[in-house]
Amino acid sequence: MKAAVLNSIPGQLDIEEVDIGVPGPHEVLIRTAAAGLCHSDLQFMEGNYSFPCPAVLGHESAGVVEEVGSLVRHVEPGDHVITCLSAFCGHCSQCTDGHLSLCENKNTELVRQPGEPPRLSRGGEVVNQFLHLSSFAEKMLVHEQALVKIDRSMPLDRAALIGCGVTTGLGAVFRTAQVAPGETVAVIGCGGIGLSAVQGARIAGANRIIAIDMAGSKLELARQLGATHVINAGSDDPVEAVRQLTGGGVHHSFEAVGLKGTAEQAFQMLRNGGQATVIGMIPIRTKVEILGSELLLEKTLTGSMLGSNQFRTDMPRFVDMYLDGRLRLDEMMSKTIGLDEVNDGFADMRTGEVARSVIVF
Repeated sequence: MKAAVLNSIPGQLDIEEVDIGVPGPHEVLIRTAAAGLCHSDLQFMEGNYSFPCPAVLGHESAGVVEEVGSLVRHVEPGDHVITCLSAFCGHCSQCTDGHLSLCENKNTELVRQPGEPPRLSRGGEVVNQFLHLSSFAEKMLVHEQALVKIDRSMPLDRAALIGCGVTTGLGAVFRTAQVAPGETVAVIGCGGIGLSAVQGARIAGANRIIAIDMAGSKLELARQLGATHVINAGSDDPVEAVRQLTGGGVHHSFEAVGLKGTAEQAFQMLRNGGQATVIGMIPIRTKVEILGSELLLEKTLTGSMLGSNQFRTDMPRFVDMYLDGRLRLDEMMSKTIGLDEVNDGFADMRTGEVARSVIVF
């Protein structure tokens, strides 16, 4: 099969022929229908996070089941599915407490064991599977605990967005921060995750939703998706502007960029008792600084791992939200591309002007 392989870090992706195995007892073979380009992939390509090479990247995807292992019960051939990197074992303390995105055993129990053939290979060489998925490929071979069956009426290119960015943004609002009706919200960064957080705040009933970005096109899109106010951080001080708009600060802020400065701004724009949720992937070894005295005002700085999701429950609900018109995904798809255009898609991402590019197979 054709796949986009990262052979060195930093580096670009090479389109190569890669061999894929047959499903083991708890594994599912999926024909990939669509895969979104996520900023997290770019973080690994640029070396901000490490990963062994060679590897097939991609982790935001949807497809159709082709074959299942002997012990798989959740899906069968022909089912439409969304994949999720929050693969879970189901029995560790995090899973049984409902924190599936923090599963303690995913990297030991849900992978092929020593002595077993690899899921992906190239001329006899192991090709590493990225975040249990590797969706920049014509097919995926994944553990059954890394996918969920969805309504077949859901367009698979839109469904792919739910596989990471949409679930991360909505989950940060619904599950991590638990935004209540009538509260005020600020979202820093209006890419796919930030726009999903804007929509989550709208669906949750927030009264004032402030979108912050440096790209005018993204701010206009944020307005279309639910932002009541926008701030261009290229010309205005976002912290001061938020304070003026809200009379002192917001109940909730969401950082969806992944930078030290924006994480600190998210904390600074809170009202007393407010909560700042960092969704973005801040580079390893980067420290975030806040004034310790502000903790006495009961302000909270927290992180959100993939929206604290319970994806087997959440993703079908998000599909329903799209099908009934509450969740708008069409507007978030900036363009569709082929697998051979994947590097161009990441070049577009670097400009900061696109919300989401989606590979359609």
